[in-house]
Amino acid sequence: MMKLYNSLGIAFVVLVLDLASKYWVESALQFGEQIPVTSFFNLVLTYNPGAAFSFLSEQSGWQRWFLAGIAAIAAVVIVFLLNKYQHEKLFCWSLSLILGGAIGNLYDRIMLGHVVDFLDFYVGTYHWPAFNIADSAIFVGTVLMIYDSFKNKKEPQKQAE
Repeated sequence: MMKLYNSLGIAFVVLVLDLASKYWVESALQFGEQIPVTSFFNLVLTYNPGAAFSFLSEQSGWQRWFLAGIAAIAAVVIVFLLNKYQHEKLFCWSLSLILGGAIGNLYDRIMLGHVVDFLDFYVGTYHWPAFNIADSAIFVGTVLMIYDSFKNKKEPQKQAE
């Protein structure tokens, strides 16, 4: 069993790591600047006014509030689910990671008008879209949720008549 305060604590840790890393990157790099770290990874400061993979990033600005609204609604639903399914530990872990990431990106959208991205992985000349700690937490949480959905769940024992 995973108490609601434990789940919210995990989300809070994700949020703090996300915001701290974004603050550090913005204080260390200029927009567009790259720091090579390995042969397949750079730190780069970029801004994404859209959603995942820069979806809607070329729009006139309405997407800021639309995406913020979706994230806010998702956060409320996730807290409800965390409270309802406290007995499902892996499910709560996955939701906690997603919640922390969603709030991290929501903060950026509301306060900055865009999401700060800085992790740049590549192979040869192909670069994945840059992302951040919040995006990573959302991805890991989603993978855990998918894994959890395929696990064999015990059927509730039927009451003897």
